[in-house]
Amino acid sequence: MKLLLDTHIWLWSLLEPARLSRRVSKALEDEGNELWLSPVSVWELLVLAEKGRVKLEQEPRQWIAAAMQAAPLKEAPITHDVALETPNIALPHRDPADRFLAATAKVFGLTLVTADRHLLALEGPSTLASR
Repeated sequence: MKLLLDTHIWLWSLLEPARLSRRVSKALEDEGNELWLSPVSVWELLVLAEKGRVKLEQEPRQWIAAAMQAAPLKEAPITHDVALETPNIALPHRDPADRFLAATAKVFGLTLVTADRHLLALEGPSTLASR
């Protein structure tokens, strides 16, 4: 299975693995699965760290480099097709990060791993719930 990690799932897997559901933990540990991360999640982490909503033990750039080395993930590209798909993502809010993640999953046929109820309710991209 090709799994696109929502930003919080990526962070929980590294900082608070106990917050992941057992099903998601198993999926992330399964070597048969491909784990993907969008640059949008890296950007979102930088914004959260800047606002003080996420505390890291290192400067964000260093933390991200160490995280990528410890748990290599495939980079899900932001393409024109992904951008063109974002208006078709029917969310009750206008969060650009969520729109890009859902569009990325849809365009590349990835399963979006999330605990976000709005993303889980979407029709179109495949999802794996961490609940």
